[in-house]
Amino acid sequence: MKAVVVCDVGPRDGLQNEPDVLPPAVRAELATRLAAAGVLRVEAASFVRDDLVPQMAGAEEVAAALPADTQTTFAGLVLNERGYDRLRATSLEEVHFSFAASETFQQRNAGSSVEEGVATAARVVRRAHEDAHRATVTIGTAFGCPFEGEVDPGRVLELAARVAADGANEIVLADTIGVGVPSQARALVEGAIGHGVPVGVHLHDTRHTAVASAWAAVEAGATVLDGSIGGIGGCPFAPRATGNVATEDLLYLLEREDVPTGIDLDALIVVAEWLARVLGRKLPGRVYRAGPWPVNR
Repeated sequence: MKAVVVCDVGPRDGLQNEPDVLPPAVRAELATRLAAAGVLRVEAASFVRDDLVPQMAGAEEVAAALPADTQTTFAGLVLNERGYDRLRATSLEEVHFSFAASETFQQRNAGSSVEEGVATAARVVRRAHEDAHRATVTIGTAFGCPFEGEVDPGRVLELAARVAADGANEIVLADTIGVGVPSQARALVEGAIGHGVPVGVHLHDTRHTAVASAWAAVEAGATVLDGSIGGIGGCPFAPRATGNVATEDLLYLLEREDVPTGIDLDALIVVAEWLARVLGRKLPGRVYRAGPWPVNR
């Protein structure tokens, strides 16, 4: 089976829903520790309004504190061109742009329509390429919307086709609120791969279906999986959306299924343990608490 790139979004999607606001230096240290464990892609910051998401304030400071001597690609999330203006002034090498497949969520999360989101994605992708940056476009609420309920998979795949035609380097299908099941993941990935660009999934484990859905996505051809160290996270604009699937839980699955990732699971568990101490609580992830297996590997 093909190698899978695991992108840890803990420093961004993980911490944005925490009640405590961690200083930029601590968020940068988390990203640095993930890189040292072998995570090849880390979503390190979000260039959004500080008053709306104070947990992400100081994105430029986070970027400035990241190591340069690493094989890890550090990315930043943007929701509009103002965010991209901020990102391009930093050392980050990759832009992640996100819009939702459902109108209500897109309005609440980004203050625009889905059509405006698609158009902005195209402009951000074009600008990123002009600046020699990779551009990943994430389609949120691809598995379901907290306000509108079921989302038509045909609509999601139509949006994916347009994003691919606009030149995105990669498409990620996001289960923003954790309602997806394996059959959905399989069907969406199989459909999106037909548009000719790498496809990944971003899953939340709200209803404990994320690991199974991730494996279905990989079997269908997904080559990118988003995870969040320790399973922390959630969306401040999505009611009852709990944490992302834990990166170490995904990694255990992939390692046992002989899918190469380049990540050291033991080192990743140490990072989760460190973050639990920083946050002062147990994290939702399972593998960091249970430990790897076999024990004497």
